[in-house]
Amino acid sequence: MQQTDLSKYNNHPYRPGANAFKRLLWYYVNIIFINSAWLPVSGFRILLLKVFGARIGKVVRLKPRVNIKYPWHLQIGDNCWIGEGVWIDNLTTVTLGNNVCLSQGAVLQTGSHNYKKSTFDLIIGPITLEDGAWIGQNSIVNKGVVVGSHAILTSGSVTTKNLDAYAIYQGNPAIKVRARQIQ
Repeated sequence: MQQTDLSKYNNHPYRPGANAFKRLLWYYVNIIFINSAWLPVSGFRILLLKVFGARIGKVVRLKPRVNIKYPWHLQIGDNCWIGEGVWIDNLTTVTLGNNVCLSQGAVLQTGSHNYKKSTFDLIIGPITLEDGAWIGQNSIVNKGVVVGSHAILTSGSVTTKNLDAYAIYQGNPAIKVRARQIQ
């Protein structure tokens, strides 16, 4: 029976989208200013994200202790909230529409590994959160997922599949529990 052999893992085919210097500089900027609790206001953090290539709309609230892998793969619409401790592990594109809420501790992960191969190859897929989507506290959205307009992933839930618009999902794996009705 074949076994995983991490000594043969090769991440070389992956291209992060920026040169080594920019990635290293971002690593330290992210630690000091973005993934830090000492700077409580959003404006400066948003400016730094834009300098590194993020496309960010108007009136975006970015709480302290957010971790963003590569800002050049990030697009955020208008009126979005990104809660404390959110991790955007964007090895590829992450797109947030307008009025999207990422609650505290939510994780967006665009990468994983192919467990069927002994070399444990990296696999990636973009994530899109359409307008009005809400990702609850400590929830996980995995690679390749589209969260439909105004869909909700409740606290502590995990999704590996697309979520329908105006639906509420819960659990691990997340299942549709009811329709979302906005008054």
